[in-house]
Amino acid sequence: MLDTRDIHSLTDFLRNHKAHLARLKKSRAPEVLTVNGKAAVVVQDAASYQSMLDSLHHLETLAAIQEGMASAERGELKPAAQVLREMRARYGLAR
Repeated sequence: MLDTRDIHSLTDFLRNHKAHLARLKKSRAPEVLTVNGKAAVVVQDAASYQSMLDSLHHLETLAAIQEGMASAERGELKPAAQVLREMRARYGLAR
């Protein structure tokens, strides 16, 4: 969730970028930058962004595993040989 205190104009960010970057690095919280009073971009430090991407990847992996398990419970499994044949055909791979 974005903190409404972390909303700044792009002009302020450009004028005071060192202070903004120090705050971003210390707080690890994103800032919303506005243009003409409207939210335009969100900025955050690189480590926080990478952490967010890692968390998203983990959650997507868990969701895929859960879907696979649900598919297996519904009896929608295919033999591995059949899947490999279908993939070879789809991607034009020789055997």
